[in-house]
Amino acid sequence: MSFTFKDFPADRDDLRADVLNGLASSPKSIPPKYFYDEAGCRLFEAICAQPEYALTRTERALMASRLPDIAAAIGPVDCIVEPGAGDCAKVRLLLDALHPAHLVVLDIAGDPLATAAEALSRDYAGLAVTALGMDFVHDLEAAAPHLPAGRRLVYYPGSSIGNFPPDAATALLTRFRQLAGAEGQLLIGFDLKKDPQRLHRAYNDAAGITAAFNLNLLERLNRELGADFDPSRFSHYAFYNPVAGRIEMHLVSLAGQDVSVTGRRFHFALGETLHTEHSYKFRRDEFSALANSAGWQLAGEWEHDGFAVQLYGSR
Repeated sequence: MSFTFKDFPADRDDLRADVLNGLASSPKSIPPKYFYDEAGCRLFEAICAQPEYALTRTERALMASRLPDIAAAIGPVDCIVEPGAGDCAKVRLLLDALHPAHLVVLDIAGDPLATAAEALSRDYAGLAVTALGMDFVHDLEAAAPHLPAGRRLVYYPGSSIGNFPPDAATALLTRFRQLAGAEGQLLIGFDLKKDPQRLHRAYNDAAGITAAFNLNLLERLNRELGADFDPSRFSHYAFYNPVAGRIEMHLVSLAGQDVSVTGRRFHFALGETLHTEHSYKFRRDEFSALANSAGWQLAGEWEHDGFAVQLYGSR
């Protein structure tokens, strides 16, 4: 077993600055990366198991059924790099098919990542696993010294790219290309545009898990910043915006109220929202045009039940 963990601790001042800036903005917003404290990670895993949220199961089914074709299109690789690896479950299929010598996983939730990556390293005795606890959106370039030489595949599943507006998504895909290197590739999964009612149900599950996940953000701010949010005075609200092609997730203030965060007070009017996430959906041609603008060339694509996986090489 070869396992290395390096933590790049998130600076609490970054959380503080992002939250204060977001609450002072109009409309109010907080970056979705702050969902993922320990409780948020557990809740997100529960979301993925809900019957309404088919994205994770659909992607897994696609990867399992088309894996021989996908592996053949990728060819030999020395290293898989997975930003936002979470519990490291999705990459296992690729490890079984591609047999790389190295795996480098990145995630903002460093401790859960380390636990998952170490367990994975025990299951793949010949694999050198490096886990980097980092906010890769800000610090991606800091991963470069930890990457081995050879042919790299950047793996970004789960439609996580949908959390970024088009300009930011293009910028991130450009940085992935730089991380992959001249001969590198990108394998990426994304949710497709579909019946708005189906999308609405996916983010409004009957068990209320997505609502709890959204509201946990306020609990985190109370725990870590000494804020005094009362989650019972906010309501989860998510909807599909077909014009923008995205799910929007908000917390709606149920009353006029003032909230204190690190000594600063912010007013919420009745019905005012705190924007916590958007999740863009794509047509396949829309996404390939986006990736092409970031310097990637489409090399293969697969689709199953409203979800797509595409493979890219550098142009």
